[in-house]
Amino acid sequence: MKIWRQAPSIVRLQVLIWIAVLLLLFFSVLPMEGLLKSVISAVVNTTSYAIIIYGNILLLYPIFYQKRRFALYGISVAFFLILTGMLKGYAGIVLYEHFLLIKPAPVDLLELLSYVPGLILIYVLSFVFRIAIAYFTLKRQTEEILLQKSQAELNLLKSQVQPHFLFNALNSIYYRVYKVDPPSAGLIERLADIMRYFVDESPKDNVPVSTEVAFIENYIALERIRILHGAAVNFEKSFNPDLPIPPMLLMTFVENIFKHGIDKSLEQNQVTISLVQQNGHLFFTTRNRKADPEAGKEPGGFGIINLTKRLRMLYGDKFELTIDDEGELFTAFLKFRSNEFKLHNY
Repeated sequence: MKIWRQAPSIVRLQVLIWIAVLLLLFFSVLPMEGLLKSVISAVVNTTSYAIIIYGNILLLYPIFYQKRRFALYGISVAFFLILTGMLKGYAGIVLYEHFLLIKPAPVDLLELLSYVPGLILIYVLSFVFRIAIAYFTLKRQTEEILLQKSQAELNLLKSQVQPHFLFNALNSIYYRVYKVDPPSAGLIERLADIMRYFVDESPKDNVPVSTEVAFIENYIALERIRILHGAAVNFEKSFNPDLPIPPMLLMTFVENIFKHGIDKSLEQNQVTISLVQQNGHLFFTTRNRKADPEAGKEPGGFGIINLTKRLRMLYGDKFELTIDDEGELFTAFLKFRSNEFKLHNY
């Protein structure tokens, strides 16, 4: 029961639909065929319908039709219907003979082919089924986005406890510390900038990429003071500073570097970060030596999983995300179009 509750709603819906189809077929022939024959007929027909529908919408349609291979798609559909129809007929005949103790008789090819025309309608209905799945998937994704937006707004309200008071307090501390220790005052200023980013920029749909980079650099500067021997960070930047991107999109990779990629026993940790604009795309790459080379064998954290979900909501499938954690190096690569992000409709 727990597994059923945890299954995605679209999966549960499909299971209920097929159970309904099975029961409908069973009770429609029960008065004429009897219990055992009705069970066999319902199971065989429901199975063949499912094969036709899922075979088309999950295999044939995306592999051939969506790639504009129309001739191959037509040939594949014809072959698929003939094969499934013959298998349906053969399975029904064999099961009837086995369970009803009927003497086996030679199976005629024409008899098996007679089951094919009935599956043509099921093939047509597979497109209706596909549209229904797409609708409920989109509806569920929209609900998730609205829920996440509401949760983010709630979290933001919780975090905005007198932000102006905090900024004023930090400014006062900054001016006092600056008189005796300018480097420490600079760190306080970076902390204030980070907090201001969370309050003012993160709720927005997009921010200039220069603002996002400034936030990352402030974060790196604060993280460096916690490392005994420091870290050598090479940050390559080449982009239009006014280019809009979703806020906090790149932060997950940088955060992971300082969580999992810094070896405090080393006198120098090498980190390479690159954000380059080219051919209408932004290419973001991070590379660092893993503190524990065996970490690559561990499952990925929730940060990357959540980032992937967010990217799909923003870009659909119009992005490229690769993670290479083999050996001693951890490399993350993200490619996306900065000016095309939106809540993507499938």
